[in-house]
Amino acid sequence: MDPLPPFHDDLDAARAEVWRLLEEGPALRRNAFHMPALATVDAQGHPQVRTVVLREADPAAGALRFHCDRRSDKASEIAASGHAALHGYDSAAKIQIRASGPATLHSDDALAEAAWAGAMAMSRICYGADPAPGAVLPRGDAYTLPDAETALTLGRPNFCAVVVRVARLEFLYLDRRGHRRAAWERAGNWRGCWLAP
Repeated sequence: MDPLPPFHDDLDAARAEVWRLLEEGPALRRNAFHMPALATVDAQGHPQVRTVVLREADPAAGALRFHCDRRSDKASEIAASGHAALHGYDSAAKIQIRASGPATLHSDDALAEAAWAGAMAMSRICYGADPAPGAVLPRGDAYTLPDAETALTLGRPNFCAVVVRVARLEFLYLDRRGHRRAAWERAGNWRGCWLAP
């Protein structure tokens, strides 16, 4: 039987493992935390969940970044509430991570410019789609995408980076020898506790 991981009974090690996994997400396409689920609340108070691509995890700042189209429902929901939550699950490692906190849209600042400059050509093309994401179409193919060159200018006004400043972080590790669940809240420094799984 494999030994228990170092984070099994150590809160600090568990939080370090959470951030290690989140940091790997943007870099490794096949990583379970590369494409977490994003949860927001719509104007009617209903929960909305969709998948996003994690672009950056910054443990020092306690922040997670992804990108979206500023014309999308997710952008308007984040703008209205100022909050978002992310969820990922690695079925091989049997680890679930939940992160939530204040979320900020960056569309016309240095952070957005740097994110746009680092975006791949196909990503830029998607931001130039017409009509906007979520628009009702008469047919499935009734939308247009610009070429890569046109997307540089056409897509940029629709692009925004979203930064979630994590205020609460949860970790669940499943193991038949004893599941472990922990949560941390940030008020200056991180304060953690074990939770019943």
